[in-house]
Amino acid sequence: MAEIAAVIFDVGNVLYHWNPRILYERLIDDDRALDAFLRDVVTPEWHFQHDAGRPFAETSAELIACHPDRADLIRLWGDRFIDSVGPAIEGMPGIVRDLDGAGVPLFAITNFSAEFWTPFRAREAALFAPFRDIVVSGVERLVKPEPAIYRLALARFGVAAEQALFIDDREENVLAAQAEGMRGHLFRDAATLRAELAALGLL
Repeated sequence: MAEIAAVIFDVGNVLYHWNPRILYERLIDDDRALDAFLRDVVTPEWHFQHDAGRPFAETSAELIACHPDRADLIRLWGDRFIDSVGPAIEGMPGIVRDLDGAGVPLFAITNFSAEFWTPFRAREAALFAPFRDIVVSGVERLVKPEPAIYRLALARFGVAAEQALFIDDREENVLAAQAEGMRGHLFRDAATLRAELAALGLL
């Protein structure tokens, strides 16, 4: 097995907590109404269009046409999306700091809207400062687990697949990275990840 020479992170639910509930529980008091709104209106399938590069202006107009009584709440997805991203996951800033201190090249591949990514990265500039490059799906109009996004990232990062450790919380994304020759880590918590990084001699 080739020695791991670079670490590639996912962002949502690896580095940071992300859940639309974090935003909308502040706006919808009734739990049943909140559950219904998240299940039936701002669905994962609808949001995935943003990750794939569709502008919020287009997707929101279509959704409001279907749910005109929820127009104000739908618009707030665009206005306050950054509020759906919670704090950094416990232990992860320390891992990023320690890997950077050890001289390990750090990269990321994230499924994230291009228009929402810009303000989020600016807000979290300190944590992302050590990252040499980040491939954002909404910018590239490629999404995980499509093979093309991994191939693009490896080429841009200048990293051989067999020398990369890819970390993601979704199994299908990890399996796709492994199919491209990378070592994969299905993220569950920082302690488990730190143990693997130590076993690989990275920490």
